[in-house]
Amino acid sequence: MASEEELIKAIAELDEDRALEIVQELSDKMAALDIINIAREGMQQVGDRFAAKEYFLADLIFSAEIFQEIMKKLEPKLAVTDKSQYKGKIVIGTVKNDIHDIGKNIVVSLLRAAGFEVVDIGVDQPVEKFVEAVKSEQPQVLGLSGLLTIAIEEMKNTINAIETNGLRKNLKIIIGGGPMDETVRDYVGADASTQDAVEGVNMIKEFID
Repeated sequence: MASEEELIKAIAELDEDRALEIVQELSDKMAALDIINIAREGMQQVGDRFAAKEYFLADLIFSAEIFQEIMKKLEPKLAVTDKSQYKGKIVIGTVKNDIHDIGKNIVVSLLRAAGFEVVDIGVDQPVEKFVEAVKSEQPQVLGLSGLLTIAIEEMKNTINAIETNGLRKNLKIIIGGGPMDETVRDYVGADASTQDAVEGVNMIKEFID
């Protein structure tokens, strides 16, 4: 029978086949949430290796895909999830006129791997969709993603709408993507900006902790 340590190692070494094989074995004797917590440790090691420049962006993307496959395999056992076990809730999406989602998807997977509830509303989303999502989901953090410079004005419009609707009081907003530096952060009125998925996840953790 495979061990918990073997699952952590398989994920950390990006061995998808072995990781899924171990998940299947462990699912016969362990609760799905416990297996996910073990998988998170493997994902953390991947993140550490990426931060240490031992892994590249492609490796980070692949690890996110492995985690998504693990979640799919365990999904039937997670039909009734105790949401009180989540560390916090994040709404995230790519703003209107931008369809890029690789960075967003990495952040979503890493956040879920770290124990957060993530509501991903997708790409090319207008201001109204973000406002609706914040109203209905009441997250602690809103993530706005965009790779194109035209996304900057949409981010500003979205944040203005969030404030106009009285939804900003207990909400932190982070923007992410290639052009999103501190100057853009200040211009659009966000609380934080990042061009790196792992850094963005760490910022969100700090907001919620």
